[in-house]
Parts: sequence; structure tokens; C-alpha cells
Amino acid sequence: MLWQGKSVRKASGGRYHHARGKRRHEIGSAPANTYIGADRRKISRVRGGNIKVRAFRCEIASVCNQKTGETVRATIEKVEENSANPNFVRRNLLTKGAIIKTSVGRAKIVSRPGQHGVINAVLLTE
Repeated sequence: MLWQGKSVRKASGGRYHHARGKRRHEIGSAPANTYIGADRRKISRVRGGNIKVRAFRCEIASVCNQKTGETVRATIEKVEENSANPNFVRRNLLTKGAIIKTSVGRAKIVSRPGQHGVINAVLLTE
């Protein structure tokens, strides 16, 4: 788990002396690390009683062709590029901004699979 509260250190390197300790709502969750495979999702309750769908595995993406304006469901074949981390390409991890090879062509993921639970992508025209 990752604590996402206020930093202990100032920009100058000095120390903040907090009036209270850590709180449960300040703890982050582990990354979903969504990869290609049979669909596996988990619904989790987050701060404020809201719901977050975390996708752990996905094999279908909603790919939008911006020229025609139509969206089709396409199967994901592999991850071709990922500017977030080059190791994600080898591990076939699906993150926002990753370029994937689908059954309809190359597409760029515009949703956050670990946060939204779906993969929405935009068809790349080259």
C-alpha cells in the first residue's frame, strides 16, 4: 500500500511536524497492472462511497474511428508501444497512452483500465 498524504519534507529539505498521524483514506491501492487475457474485473469502494472498477485482464477494446465516427469492439492482439515504461511492452501491460495492435488496426488507449474497468481506444491513421 502507498500512503498518499502530505509529504514529511519541505521543498527546502526541512521537516514538517504533523499534528496527526496517517489516515485510512490516505492510503492508495496497488496498481492493477492490466494485461491481455480473459476478462477479470473487481469492483472496489473508494472514498466518498463511490465505486471504481479495476480491470486486471482484458481482451476486448472499444476502438473508435474518428474519421467515420463509428466505434467497434476489437480483440487486442499485443502491446506495441508504451511511453510510460518500455518494460510494459514486454509484459503486455495495458495503460493509458499505450499503442496496441487490434483486429481492426493500431490504436491508442485513451481510458485508464485500472481505474475505469474498460479499454477505450482511438484508431491511429498512418
